[in-house]
Amino acid sequence: MSTDANSLTPQDLDFLRRPLHGFLTVAGGALPPQPRPVWFEATAEGTIQLFTAPDSLKVRRLRSDPRASIVVAAPVGERERWVSVAGRTTVEPDGAHDLCARLAARYWDLDDPARADDLAGLLAVEQVRIVIHPEAVSRYAY
Repeated sequence: MSTDANSLTPQDLDFLRRPLHGFLTVAGGALPPQPRPVWFEATAEGTIQLFTAPDSLKVRRLRSDPRASIVVAAPVGERERWVSVAGRTTVEPDGAHDLCARLAARYWDLDDPARADDLAGLLAVEQVRIVIHPEAVSRYAY
């Protein structure tokens, strides 16, 4: 395992640009953190962003404690590899629908009418972007 204090390497970015699920954990709440699988995008600026409903539990928790982390692992059948990013977040009111459309194209076959309808449903409701600003990045590759 290696740690690069606060930034993603070019190799990390290549890995994170694949259609993999990330497991997001936010701070706060009475219960221990509860990781949830999410779609995400690693940006050229080295942040991680995802979209969600503005009234979701994760957004409510982040408004009181902005710390979060995401872990992304290679799928079964590939050599073991993961990247973990932890840091403070911002909740951004703009860009969520564009992000949603990009991620849907990455994770789904939008030529499938059912998936195209699913995307239309996501775009029909209000969304916000959660942006994780890395403060600690860890990685492992076997």
